[in-house]
Amino acid sequence: MLQATRLINALTIDVEDYFQVSAFAPHIARTEWDQRECRVERNMDRILGLLARHQIQATFFTLGWIAERYPQLVRRIVEEGHELASHGYGHQRASDLSRDEFRDDVTRAKALLEDIGGQAVWGYRAPSFSIGDANLWALDVLQEAGYRYSSSIYPVRHDHYGSPDAPRFAHQVRPGLMEVPPTTLRLFSRNLPSSGGGYFRLFPYALSRWMLRQVNQRDGESAIFYMHPWEIDPQQPRIPGVSLKTRFRHYVNIDRTEQRLDRLLSDFAWGRMDEIFLRERAPEVSVA
Repeated sequence: MLQATRLINALTIDVEDYFQVSAFAPHIARTEWDQRECRVERNMDRILGLLARHQIQATFFTLGWIAERYPQLVRRIVEEGHELASHGYGHQRASDLSRDEFRDDVTRAKALLEDIGGQAVWGYRAPSFSIGDANLWALDVLQEAGYRYSSSIYPVRHDHYGSPDAPRFAHQVRPGLMEVPPTTLRLFSRNLPSSGGGYFRLFPYALSRWMLRQVNQRDGESAIFYMHPWEIDPQQPRIPGVSLKTRFRHYVNIDRTEQRLDRLLSDFAWGRMDEIFLRERAPEVSVA
C-alpha cells in the first residue's frame, strides 16, 4: 500500500501493565503489583513482532518498575533498533508529586534504563500526561536531569489531564529541552485528540486515519501516536469494582486494537521520536 504521506510520524509505546493504569489506582494498591499476573512480556512480544514485520522502529516509554523486573525486555527493545525512553519509575502522576519526589522518580528511572539498556535515555513521558499549567516546574526538573525532550503536555480538554491552550506541535520549552505534544487536530475552534490510546479504540479506524492525514497534509507536521501493550490484550484480568465510565474507557474495542494497529503501520510512515525531532539517534552508553 502507498504511504499516505512522505512525512515520518512518531510511533510510541508506553510500556506498562494493565494493573498500573492510573484509573485503576483506587482499586489496586501499589503493594499488590508484585502479586498481580504480569502480561507485559507476552503483549510486547506481539508488538515487537508486528513492528519487525513492517520494518518499523519506534520509541518505547518504559517504566523503571517494568525494567527492573524484565531487563531482557529492555535489552530486546534496544537490540531491535528502537528508542528506549522513560515513563518514570512507578507510574505516579507528576501532578501528585512534589518537586523533590518528581526529581527522584525521573532520575532513578533514567539511570536504571540506561544501565540495563546501554542506550542514552533522552525522552520522557509523564504518566497520564500529567504535566500541565499547574506544574510546569516539572520541565525544569527534566532539563536538570538530562532529558532532551518530553511528550507530557496534551493540548486537549479532559477530565484527568490536558492543557487545551498549550502549543500543538513540537517546541522548545527550556534551553536544550523540547516538548513534543501528542497529536491533536484543530477543528471547530477545538483541539481534537488524534494520537491514539483510548480514542484510537473508540473512533472508527477511518476517522483516526483521516485525522492523522489532516495533520500531515494540512498542518505539514509529523504526528505522534501512542498506545499501551495492554490495549492489544482482550484476555487481561478484569478489575472488579471500577465505575462504568472507567470500564468503558479501558476495555472499549480492545479486541480490535491489534488489527487496527496493523493497518495503521501500513497506511503511514513511522519512526523513532529522537530521529524525527532531535534529528539524531540516542547513542550507546557504557554499562556497569
